[in-house]
This record gives sequence, C-alpha cells and structure tokens, in this order.
Amino acid sequence: MRTLNRTRELVTTAFVTALALSTAMPAVAGDGLTIFEWSGYEDPAIHPAYTEKYGAEPDFAFFGDEEEAFQKLRSGFKADISHPCSQSVVKWREAGLLEPLDTAKLKYWNDVLPGFKAMKDLMTSDDGTAWLLPFDWGNTVLTYRSDTVKPEEIESLKVFADQKFKDRVSIGDNVDDAYALASLAIGVKDWTKMTDDQFKQASDFLRDVHKNVRLYWTDNTELSQAMASGEVDLAWAWNDTSTQLQADNVPVAIKKDTKEGLSTWVCGFVHLKGGEGSEEKVYDYLNAVTDPAVSKYMVEAWGYGHSNAKGMAAVDAAMLQQKGYGDIDKFVANTLFQSPMPTELRQKMIAEFEKIKSGY
Repeated sequence: MRTLNRTRELVTTAFVTALALSTAMPAVAGDGLTIFEWSGYEDPAIHPAYTEKYGAEPDFAFFGDEEEAFQKLRSGFKADISHPCSQSVVKWREAGLLEPLDTAKLKYWNDVLPGFKAMKDLMTSDDGTAWLLPFDWGNTVLTYRSDTVKPEEIESLKVFADQKFKDRVSIGDNVDDAYALASLAIGVKDWTKMTDDQFKQASDFLRDVHKNVRLYWTDNTELSQAMASGEVDLAWAWNDTSTQLQADNVPVAIKKDTKEGLSTWVCGFVHLKGGEGSEEKVYDYLNAVTDPAVSKYMVEAWGYGHSNAKGMAAVDAAMLQQKGYGDIDKFVANTLFQSPMPTELRQKMIAEFEKIKSGY
C-alpha cells in the first residue's frame, strides 16, 4: 500500500472522536485554520497554493462519516471548513451550521462544471445564496476481482444478493452508498421521490445483501486489503479503490454498464459557522483546492473528477478516457445522483440501515 493513503478514508468512531477532540483547539504553533475532513484529504498536493502562500499546513480534524460530522458540529465542535457531500448539504444548512459563501471571493466559482450549478439545492438555495463549493466527484460502482469473477456473472446489481457470492461481498458502512445501491437495484434513479413501498423494497434488498456481506468497509485501506488478499471478490466501492489496486497490480476491475447503472456523487467545501480562523485563510484554502492545477492530480492519483471545468479540460484526453471522464454526459448517464434528499427520508435510512447491519 502507498505510504500516503490517497483515499477518502473513513476511520472508526472511537479514533475519530479522540482525534477530533485533540484538535478541537488548534495548537499555538498551528496555522489557525481548521478543516474538518475525511482522512486522506489532508494531502498537501490538494491545496499547494495555500501552503505556498502561508508556508504552513492548516490544522485538520477528521470525521468517519457525514452523520458523525453533523452530530459533532451540532454539539459545539468548532472548525472553519468542512467537506460534506451532496446529500447532506440541505440538512447542514437547515440546522444552522453553515455560513453562506461570498462568491465574489471564490476565484474559480465561474469555472465550476455547469452541470453542478444546475442541480437543485446542491450549491445554492432558492434565493440564490451559495452554500457549497463543489470539489470532487465520482462514482460508487460495482468493483470486482477480475481473476475470480466473470463479467457475465455481474450484469445486474442484484448480484450483490446472489447466494453464489455468500461471504465474498463488501459494501460500505455508509448509509448513502448503501441506499444508492438498493435504490438502483429496485429500479429507482431519483431517491428524492422514493415512496414508502420503494423504501421497503430497498431495505429488503439490503437485508438480502447482508446475508452475503463479508465486510462492511469503513475505509478504503480496509477494503483494498480485503480485495488484494482475495477475501472479498465483489464490492460496492468508490473510484479510488480500483485506482489504487490497479496501481498495485491487483487484478481488479469496475463494471459501470450493469443493467441498473451506478451511483454518482459530488462533494465539496462549506464555510462553517463559528469558526475561529480568519476569513482570508478560509477563502485562500477554498481557492487553492479548486485551482485548475489540481485537476490532473485528482484524476490521476485519486481517480476522481475535479469541479474546475477548465482544469478538467486541460487534463490529457487519454487519461480522462482511461479514468472514465472522457465524456461527462456519458459519465452521468444511467446513474443515480446522490442529490439532497428530504431530511425525514434520510433519517429513516439511517435508522433502518443500523437495523439491517445488526441482522434485523
């Protein structure tokens, strides 16, 4: 495995809590700007312009998933910037956790991919106020060991519930990705319109998947090791899993052309209310991560798309094609976009997924 784990890595709740508490008050010698992040995104190559200007790294505190981050922020944890994904933005905004973004201070705001700007409630509210600066985007997709699984065996996402793969399956310990898989499997592409009956069907599907699960992965390292060792043959995973394993010469492939499709997500940065860092540093960091110079690195090293349209256009066409970003319209075709959903529905998913993982 690489010395630097270039992944959207999740860590256990106990460790995250201890680490976040230890960084809740940045050290005197620290930079003074606190980023509440997924582990792995502290990678200096993601924000080189910031480090060049200040000669130091910002302080980082980490969360395991967005629900944990939400609860911690609501309990009073202070940070300046955080990195939620599309489905959480409305919930965080409605809870009063966010400051609106001053788009005049966002150097690359007008270069954000147009498709993101058109997505309801993703970046702005109905009154035009901006809340999220998109940064990274990609897929959660069927990922498999190409030496033990044949492509014709996995034409449908329903394969995750096929007893043939008992104890050989892994899906994330992540309610959004889990219900994205289940929604697709039952034929739902827009989960914001999910009916009670469809919610039950999706939950029943996850209960069938649970019977096959060897591992609910909580970080990319855990999943990558399980697939590299042959412990897991079939996974519902982010793009960086296959990118990392293929770089390590592990026979792993992704299958985007299943009958039901795949899931697409977009994550970005928000300005948190009550942060103690300077506003100048907040916007310098936001501008650093969306600099077009970062696009190539995100595609090549992480296997993710970058939100800066000009930066993506400058990436080598062959690399874009290899990573699946050659045709953006094709990339998002036949996909469930993890868009903001009604808070009540998300809470139902969280509660039901906990029951499913417990065997109920």
